[in-house]
Amino acid sequence: MAILRRIKERLKKAMQRKQESSKVKMPFLSKAKEKEPLKRIKKEALGVQEMAVEKAKFFTPPAVKAAPVVLEELPWGYGADKIVLQVRDSWWIHAYWEVTSQTLNGLREKWGEAFFSAKRIIRVYDVSHIIFDGTNAHRFFDIEVGPEANNWYIDTGDPGRSWCVDIGLRLITGEFIKIGRSNVVYTPIAGPSWITDEEWMVPEDMFARLYGMGFGLGRSSPVGKAWQERIKRALFSGILASPGITSVASPVKKIPKERRFWLIVNTELIVYGATEPDAKVTVQGREIKLRPDGTFSLRFALPDGKQVIPVAGTSSDGIDTITIIPIVTKETKD
Repeated sequence: MAILRRIKERLKKAMQRKQESSKVKMPFLSKAKEKEPLKRIKKEALGVQEMAVEKAKFFTPPAVKAAPVVLEELPWGYGADKIVLQVRDSWWIHAYWEVTSQTLNGLREKWGEAFFSAKRIIRVYDVSHIIFDGTNAHRFFDIEVGPEANNWYIDTGDPGRSWCVDIGLRLITGEFIKIGRSNVVYTPIAGPSWITDEEWMVPEDMFARLYGMGFGLGRSSPVGKAWQERIKRALFSGILASPGITSVASPVKKIPKERRFWLIVNTELIVYGATEPDAKVTVQGREIKLRPDGTFSLRFALPDGKQVIPVAGTSSDGIDTITIIPIVTKETKD
């Protein structure tokens, strides 16, 4: 055991000598020499930071390209019976529809041979100024469409009216089988509106004083018809050329103009009423807004024919309902 101990000690000393001999001895560095490389490293680091900040001022991030959008085709149908009506202009409307195969199969089973001889049509109703229930249209007309058609442009021939369309089958007996009903649309009139706002009138005495002040006649300008006639004569004779300026105009030769006599007469209908301020009021099925005191007023065009204007009022708790239906008929003769 003593021999083994001595051998281990010798091996240990030999390994220590070998490790010491393999170390590279560095020269002695003073404290001043040690600080110089640190200062240089800090200075270089600060320079790199300043350059990074300066570049960041003018750095524009790259534009992110949006992922390409894959456009999907609209489906031919949505599996529901539906017809939609929309306005093109004052004269034309456009309808598009879908009739499912399940509906057609059901009609085929119900009507048998009559189904195959039936015509597919769109029935166009004039429903102006009424609440349409399928039977009270002013008039209607049919357009035959093919079994493959799913939209149609319709010439109404009458602007400024409301329209509704049914899609269905007309049997050989003339009976009409409705498949679907559209929304109601309103075609605009083909010219300027005849509905004008109220004209605000100025009393004659106020008008005379204001007009006289414009000509420099002062606040105590004379009033009355005599004064107005004098102003008119002055205007037409050319004595007053412009407000505030008095001049004598040379006579102007009047050239006779071609006679163009005309006359226009229009009528309007005003519906007004009152109820509780918190009630709900509908006119022709559309809810209207009440004034704070519960009053309301509406203006309607009044064309020739019969107009039905139902007005319904419902209490705030929904218990009481009152309906009043004014019916107005207009006939113009020339």
